[in-house]
Amino acid sequence: MKLLAVSPLLLAIMTLTTVAGEYKTILINKFPSCPPGWTPWLDRCFYYVAKPMIWGDAQRNCQSMKANLASVHSLEEYQVIQKVISDASKEGYWFWMDGTRLIYANWCPGEPNNTSGNESCMEMNFSGNKCMNDQGCSSKFPSVCVGRI
Repeated sequence: MKLLAVSPLLLAIMTLTTVAGEYKTILINKFPSCPPGWTPWLDRCFYYVAKPMIWGDAQRNCQSMKANLASVHSLEEYQVIQKVISDASKEGYWFWMDGTRLIYANWCPGEPNNTSGNESCMEMNFSGNKCMNDQGCSSKFPSVCVGRI
């Protein structure tokens, strides 16, 4: 299936309004879109951050872009995202930074296991199986930010 490239001008409509007897042209974006460099998927935009950072710095970096570390709610999203989450508030209670509870998970066999006693963050694409592994939050990894369209 080929994707059709559409000019941004075609994605906007023009309307004329009158303000105090003057005509004013207003462009209205018909289809919301993601910022340049972000990947759209359904109603969300994903951004890959290649610079390895500890979990807290990665979240602050996402927040500086008005986003959060990505959350995964289905296999399809997992395949789109594949990077970082946390269970920092209570051991064994995993949640996404957008506040939603972890419903979908693709844990590697035997995970999460908290082997070091301090594995409160998630690593995705772990091993050749590309599954989820609990990991210490001071480990540095690339990350994925997500924001709403």
